[in-house]
Amino acid sequence: MNLKIGYARVSTIGQDLETQKDLLEDAGCEKIFVEKVSGTSRENRVKLREALDFLRPHQGDELVVTKIDRLARSVFDLHSIANDLENRGVNIIFLKEGLDFSTSNGKMMFTMLGAISEFEADLIRERTKEGRERAKKQGKHMGRPGRSEKDIRRALKLYDEKETNGMSIMDIVRTTGVPKATLYMKLRQRNK
Repeated sequence: MNLKIGYARVSTIGQDLETQKDLLEDAGCEKIFVEKVSGTSRENRVKLREALDFLRPHQGDELVVTKIDRLARSVFDLHSIANDLENRGVNIIFLKEGLDFSTSNGKMMFTMLGAISEFEADLIRERTKEGRERAKKQGKHMGRPGRSEKDIRRALKLYDEKETNGMSIMDIVRTTGVPKATLYMKLRQRNK
């Protein structure tokens, strides 16, 4: 009996996997591999490797993914995965695009949509880089918002009194909201 194996992925913690899991369950997937990791490379995608290893060669198994860009973000990587699975006799189905890799039309559309997905990802990276550079030129702060000087002074005071107040560094961090790295940096600056 052939198996339908699902693979779901989101790039960031804020994204939701539930919709993908629901779609994969509705498609009849018996087992679903889920991860929250960037799709730019296969290196750190443990659950993808597990899903690919779980699929049995030449048994009619299918890998079901909600969208092409959930499987990979580059045409090269998409083709590498697809060719490996095809050589093992495993079919790929992409639900959103309605693609079945076992057909000639499916393979052609797969290549075209994969190229478009890669193009979109490149555009996003390009726009993000341009936005960062523009913000830096305008003198805007990049990264997490900094803590107020009042919070930092309070953290330093608590640090100085830690022998008497019994607070650890982590207690000070939790109490003041000043990150540990910031506290240590300010301590180094003060001690110079």
